[in-house]
Amino acid sequence: MKKLSNSRRAFIKNSALVAAGIGITGKLVGNTSWNPNPVFSLAPSLGGAFEQAPLGYGFGDLEPHIDAMTMEIHYSKHHAGYVKKLNAALENAPEWQGKKLEDILMRLSTLPDNIQTAVRNNGGGHFNHAFFWQIMSPNAAKTQPSDDLRNAMIAKWNDAETFKAEFSKAASSVFGSGWAWVIKDREGNLDITSTPNQDNPLMDVVSKRGLPIIGIDVWEHAYYLKNQNRRGDYINSFLEVVNWEFASMMFSM
Repeated sequence: MKKLSNSRRAFIKNSALVAAGIGITGKLVGNTSWNPNPVFSLAPSLGGAFEQAPLGYGFGDLEPHIDAMTMEIHYSKHHAGYVKKLNAALENAPEWQGKKLEDILMRLSTLPDNIQTAVRNNGGGHFNHAFFWQIMSPNAAKTQPSDDLRNAMIAKWNDAETFKAEFSKAASSVFGSGWAWVIKDREGNLDITSTPNQDNPLMDVVSKRGLPIIGIDVWEHAYYLKNQNRRGDYINSFLEVVNWEFASMMFSM
């Protein structure tokens, strides 16, 4: 058996990536198709409108890493606003009502011009935040990446410190508002990318597409109350609360 390097042995030993500071599920096929699994699929209600799901934990449960006031405002004001505006936009396009949000986003460029920007901004906002609440967990320290995800991370970044550095660099480098992502590409390999505003890697209008595995919101409203302009501190805090079980479910498809 090939001997493991010290760095790879360290990565495996620290499989939860906690020492480094540190499910949507679905399958991206080709360039356009994503087959969602019920673990995470943003389908409209029977009435045809999208709804904001419960957060799943208390606003203060991510303390001391993410503060309660930011979580409350972020969830109850910002995310709720995206859902409301998305539903309003789709009222003008009945042929797109009743479809799952991920299907709409993957075909964003084919939407009517009069709703495309509104759906891009607010549909992206709804999807991204629904993902964001689940990629964080109050019990993050007890979660670990699956063997498959861990091996893919080793293949891409070799060790946890390199992963942390590359992800932090991408998140820090977003100009203005946007997101940084770990994605799985068509070949099943991991990569790091970023998107502006409320774009995400599922959209057919972004330069680098893939299935989201981890995503961090770097809009100022996600961190400014606690961290002011210290985005790097917020990124480090986020890496402390990553739900590796959720990320592993995402990677499994």
